[in-house]
Amino acid sequence: MNLNERLENGKLLPLKDKPNNVSTQTDHDDKRMEPFPYRGSKEESKKRIKSILESMNNIVIKNENDQMVYAIATSSFFKFKDDIDFLFSDEEQVIHYRSASRVGYSDMGVNKKRMNTIRELYMEEI
Repeated sequence: MNLNERLENGKLLPLKDKPNNVSTQTDHDDKRMEPFPYRGSKEESKKRIKSILESMNNIVIKNENDQMVYAIATSSFFKFKDDIDFLFSDEEQVIHYRSASRVGYSDMGVNKKRMNTIRELYMEEI
């Protein structure tokens, strides 16, 4: 997959009008989350994100480039897939992200919970 397809006008894809997605780059107050600050350089921050994703059950990194990491989370029981994008902004020194279910309407807060877990792991002292 071409990672440029995961962007629109240099930002992460807009969210659908459903409660099963979250992003740092949305106008929907109920779906907006705060980006992660860089922890050291972009390369160090990216390495940290990748390490966290690789340690989590049911998440597979599908593609990456200098600016992005794209992963897919698969639910244990129903095998639903969620797309997870990380966009590294050197200008802002933050990592923007988007986590969205591919199907269904509600995810019972799974995407938000997952991103809060990743935030906690990312912000832990090494």
